[in-house]
Amino acid sequence: MAIDVRVVQAYRFALDLTPRQERAVLSHAGAGRVAYNWALARVKAVIQQRAAERSYGIAESGLTPMIGWSLPALRRAWNAAKREVAPWWAECSKEAFNTGLDALARGLKSWSDSRTGKRAGRRVGFPGFKSRRRSTPSVRFTTGAIRVEPDRKHVVLPRLGRLKLHESARKLARRLEAGTARIMSATVRRDAGRWHVAFTVEVDRVERTLARPHAVLGVDVGVKHLAVLSTGTLLPNPRHLEDAARRVRRLARRLSRRVGPDRRSGRQPSRRWERARRQLARAHARVANLRRDGLHKLTTRLASEYGTIVVEDLNVAGMLRNRRLARRIADAGFGELRRQLAYKTKWNGGHLVVADRWYPSSKTCSACGTVKAKLALSERTFTCITCGMVLDRDVNAARNLAALACEATTAGSGPVAGRGADRKTRPGGPVAVKRQPGTAQAGKTGTVPQGGTADYMLTRAN
Repeated sequence: MAIDVRVVQAYRFALDLTPRQERAVLSHAGAGRVAYNWALARVKAVIQQRAAERSYGIAESGLTPMIGWSLPALRRAWNAAKREVAPWWAECSKEAFNTGLDALARGLKSWSDSRTGKRAGRRVGFPGFKSRRRSTPSVRFTTGAIRVEPDRKHVVLPRLGRLKLHESARKLARRLEAGTARIMSATVRRDAGRWHVAFTVEVDRVERTLARPHAVLGVDVGVKHLAVLSTGTLLPNPRHLEDAARRVRRLARRLSRRVGPDRRSGRQPSRRWERARRQLARAHARVANLRRDGLHKLTTRLASEYGTIVVEDLNVAGMLRNRRLARRIADAGFGELRRQLAYKTKWNGGHLVVADRWYPSSKTCSACGTVKAKLALSERTFTCITCGMVLDRDVNAARNLAALACEATTAGSGPVAGRGADRKTRPGGPVAVKRQPGTAQAGKTGTVPQGGTADYMLTRAN
């Protein structure tokens, strides 16, 4: 019997807006920006006032009371002051102001959590003010009339009315008619001159049957090849940005020659500058769309076929610091590849195993388990000095990742440390030593190859 999996996913469609509808959407986005900037100025004023009072030696109990940063608190403050701050507030939907206040609440929470250590990753800065020119127009609707018309070519949104779609919404409409989907919110956003509407939908998906539910696949990503599979398949990197680099450079030079805006003198941009800016934005948007399309096709094919997929926990942010490879790494989309595999394997009933960041997949021999102390990036062929195996470096790494799945938990989630490796391999590191069955020490069992048993353990070289 099929098991329904309830997930939250997005359906994104392009819009064909009339000039009047576009002005209405821009006014809603501007209303959200006004509410955001007003609330941010209010929060910053209180923070600066408290800092000044502390410098005067005032005790904490005597400082100016802090104001709430949560969305309900910001919304209450805005409703109390909106008649003075924005006398035109009734012309826009309340969801427009809620969009800006919600963005500020999220930004303040991320900043606070980053300072206190509750948020992992890079430090998050304090939110800044949004300008009309640099911010992306966007408005989000969570209440009111949100529906897809029966003709599947139009959508209805609060205060904006009936908007024409550039493409058919039949995939979403079929689920809504069958009762297996529920629209939670709709966001209208402009990207590279094109308006889109994205529906956040709660969907009841039927868990699919995998083509090979018991098969394990190791995926090693790289710059030369986007993905190298443990089956020996090499998937080349499309390099969409590199293919479009010549056109992007030409459009960027054209934009630099036009008369652009100047905040200091108040100069407005020329129409040719605006046209050149739109052309450059469309060129970058095309690259992003091509990259996203290729990654979706690849991850969908892998997640619908293999029961267990093993990937590495790459430090992409650190890899981008390499100025020689940063552009190609960013063009490949390593993080997006892993993100898509994470939810697609869950949708299809499979498991995604994430190997430990310091697991030496490239330095380990997939045949005998010997770990090299050093392996230069220029060495594209792995040669084992113990058993003499010669194999492509990336294929060898992918096979090691596939074998690592045997050490994963039954749930198939969470980082898996290979052979207890939690740091970079040091010179004179672990080497493979034969052992008899049943003599493995706790926590030091070797990686089990597919279809076999562990017959070696790792010890430190003297």
